[in-house]
Amino acid sequence: MKKYLAEMVGTMVLTLLGCGTAVSLNCGADTASVVGTAMAFGLAVVAMAYTIGGVSGCHINPAITLGCLISKRISGKDAAMYMVFQVIGAIIGSAILYVLTTNDMAQAGGTLTGANSTGDHGVVVGLIAEIVLTCIFVLVVLGTTDAKKGAGNFAGLAIGLSLILIHLVGIHYTGTSVNPARSVGPAIFEGGQALTDLWVFIVGPFVGAAIAAGIWKIIGEEEA
Repeated sequence: MKKYLAEMVGTMVLTLLGCGTAVSLNCGADTASVVGTAMAFGLAVVAMAYTIGGVSGCHINPAITLGCLISKRISGKDAAMYMVFQVIGAIIGSAILYVLTTNDMAQAGGTLTGANSTGDHGVVVGLIAEIVLTCIFVLVVLGTTDAKKGAGNFAGLAIGLSLILIHLVGIHYTGTSVNPARSVGPAIFEGGQALTDLWVFIVGPFVGAAIAAGIWKIIGEEEA
């Protein structure tokens, strides 16, 4: 049970700090806000990796959990429970953020939760962006955490830095999800377009994660 709770806490922290920064900086208003938001998500992952990594592996992302499941690094039962608690954590984080921002008139007209949206770019562009970016991210995770070929204690840092880069690319198109839980939580409180587009941020990351697992199986397997 402890590892499930660790996933819940970790995802709550990621959602609150990452999305909270996006809201506070009015992400997208200027270059500084985009860079700041990207760094917040990446640093939150680094912090949690070294906090709960020894307890649960610090997935804090259903897409990563799916990648690990396909790669046979986690059981089906644990994967399902991880995903459930990740979503619960994201909802808690989003609820806290919503309470903090809902009465803040300075945020009027913008997102109060850091919810993802395909915006003017459309569903197709959003879906492609999420598939490709999640594939890259999960591939980094699988590679750096590999028992034989991984980066050891530096894995958390590599994963966090890669997430910063991924956000720098993806924020313009979707706000960057690459994490279904991180999208579900804010969408529940945001409503409207965030809920309409939510399927993109569930399907896209899961497809990307499956592709990443397939790629790692090919390039990461020991040669005969």
